[in-house]
Amino acid sequence: MAHFNIVLHEPEIPSNTGNIGRTCVAAGASLHLIEPLGFHLTDRYIKRAGMDYWSSLDLHRYIDYQDFTEKIPQNSKIYYATTKAPQMYTDVHFEDNCYIMFGKESAGIPEDILYANQATAIRIPMLETIRSLNLANSVAIVLYEALRQHGFDHMQETGQLRSRPWR
Repeated sequence: MAHFNIVLHEPEIPSNTGNIGRTCVAAGASLHLIEPLGFHLTDRYIKRAGMDYWSSLDLHRYIDYQDFTEKIPQNSKIYYATTKAPQMYTDVHFEDNCYIMFGKESAGIPEDILYANQATAIRIPMLETIRSLNLANSVAIVLYEALRQHGFDHMQETGQLRSRPWR
């Protein structure tokens, strides 16, 4: 059963983080938050976006990027999602238990981190006229590609209609 780790580097918008938390719960992924955060985790917008799933979230917090790199297992594979990467997210194979990092909404991942990790930088293709996608959407796109690569091995096999008649 494949497991993935979503990392948000200094997220700024509570509703994005709440939506990402909900996506992580739905996908069986862990969420890692690197401070400083642009909000408090008790913010009502996080709870509203994450709904009642927030209590089921496997959440980890770090005081900064260095704290994050020191606390995760040594030799962990980290992918860095950025609009500046030469390779697309579909060009890599996401290993079990890898980390997929996304930057803050206003600036992305700091360039010094990206420069030091060019080999594992990935991007989502988009039109040149668009600066970036919404953070929550970007996480969902990349996370579900990682799950697809592993055959959605721990997820619901078939959907079932509820007994409620169609209207």
